Order: sequence, then C-alpha cells, then structure tokens
Amino acid sequence: MTARMTGTSSNCVTLRRHHMDTSAYIKSLQDRASVELRKRLAVPGIAPDLEEAMQYAVHNGGKRIRPVLAYAAAETVGGALADADNCACAVELIHAYSLVHDDLPAMDDDALRRGQPTCHIRFGQATAILAGDALQSLAFEVLSQPSNKSQDTAAMVSTLAHAAGWQGMVAGQSIDIDAAGTAKSENELARMHRLKTGALIIASVRLGALSTGRATPEQLHSLETYAGCIGLAFQVKDDILDVEGDTAVLGKQQGKDRSLNKPTYTSLLGLDTAHQRLQALYEEGVGALSMFGGDADRLKAIAAYIIDRKH
Repeated sequence: MTARMTGTSSNCVTLRRHHMDTSAYIKSLQDRASVELRKRLAVPGIAPDLEEAMQYAVHNGGKRIRPVLAYAAAETVGGALADADNCACAVELIHAYSLVHDDLPAMDDDALRRGQPTCHIRFGQATAILAGDALQSLAFEVLSQPSNKSQDTAAMVSTLAHAAGWQGMVAGQSIDIDAAGTAKSENELARMHRLKTGALIIASVRLGALSTGRATPEQLHSLETYAGCIGLAFQVKDDILDVEGDTAVLGKQQGKDRSLNKPTYTSLLGLDTAHQRLQALYEEGVGALSMFGGDADRLKAIAAYIIDRKH
C-alpha cells in the first residue's frame, strides 16, 4: 500500500521513512491508554463474572486507535498527555462496549474478535450485554471527572454522548443492520460509516483537544475535518482488508462482510477504486492540518498508520 501513496506532504514522507519512530510513538500511547484503563477498571466488590467480562472486552488486544488520536490531538494543540487520560479512556470504553453489543447474535452474530472468542461466546449473552452496559456508563463516569481545571467538562460529555448515541454511532449501526442485501450509493455508504465509525473517531480528536483547555474554534474545525476524513478512511481500509486480508492476521473472519452481503466500498467501487478513495481521504485529512505546521506530524503519522495497517 505504501507504494500507492503519492503526492503526500514532505512531513508525512519523513514520518514514513522513520517508521520505527512512528511505531514507537503510537505504541507508547497505546501502552499509556492500557495502563490508564486498568486503573479505571480496578473496581473491587462487583460481580466477578461481570468484572471479568468487562476486563476481557477492554483488554482483548485492541489497537487503541481512538485513545491514540485523543492523546495526539491534545499534544497538537500544546497540551499534556495527562490532560487527555480521562477522555482517552472514555472513548475506548465506548468503543469496547459497542463491539460487545455488535458481536451479539441479534446484531452481527460474530464468534471471533481479535483472534479470540467474542464476549458473549466466552461469558454468555446475558453477561455480555450487562458488560457492555457497564462499560458505557463507566465511560461517562470517567469523562465527568476533569483532569484539567480549564476543561469544559460539560462540552466534553456532550461531545461523547452525541457521537455514541442515536445521532452518531448507534444510528450508523442501525443503518448497517438494515443495509444487508440492499444497494447503496457511495453517498449513502459514506453517511452510514461517518455515523457508525467516524462519529467516535471525530469525538476522540475533539475530546483530546478540548481536554487541554487550549483549543480555539479554528483549531477544532481543522481537527474535526481531519478526523472525519480519517474516520471514513478507516472504514474503507476495513473493507479492503475484508477482501485482501488474512483471517489469522485480521483476528476476525476474512470475507465476513461479503458472506453477509453487506454493502462495502470494494463491492460498490471495486478494489482499485477503493484504494484510490482511501488515498484521497488520506490526503484531504492530512491537508486539513496545515495550520498546525510541524505540530501536526503526530496526527499525520497516525493517519499513515491507519491506512497502511494489516489488521
């Protein structure tokens, strides 16, 4: 895929040449998010099965893309990583809950997630549902505890609620359920994924910036444009991997979307055009960060990581 990447900014080319540095940066943020999540999940006295299911859902090998974006956005506007700890954890808790529920038989009916049995296969449907419910409420509990006196906590809670709810991720999932076996235009497909996947990615970046108490309206607009493009690129890449990927690497069943007759970018556009759309979204996204200069290199590196990933 790297060979397809032409016309990118000099900063991003430099980041790709220093792939090990980029990987180390991203891993450091992934590790930080995992440590912070363990702190917030260390709640004694709850039902053992429920606690185990919650831990399993959160610490089952996720890429931590949303926390990484939150941390990088905070740094881009001049904040500290500690400012973004709560919001990084909150977005990952929402993401984890959504995967638990999406995998249920009434939804996507998946038995494999990240190479392991899905939560309901491991713990039963009732416990999985309750674990998802608990993770969702914990996300807002975590986010409501400000880590920076200049944070607008109400705005942050509102941002996450809007992205996760009936006007965001849940709406996209509802459209996705109804989409199997139906023909979709590219605009309709993009709308579905901007809600289902993109809304929480935009929220991750916005929350990271808001967590610092430093972000200007102009900076937030630029960051949200970037995140909107990268969020959609994330889904285009997923659709490409559903065709080109390997089950052992993906950690989930390759070709699952095709087997369910779901509309995807590859089925709608063809594989080559899907690759071209991925490239265009990448370039638009990193282009939206021009106002930040070199301060946006971290976010550009994450964009490259998202579209070059193998799983």
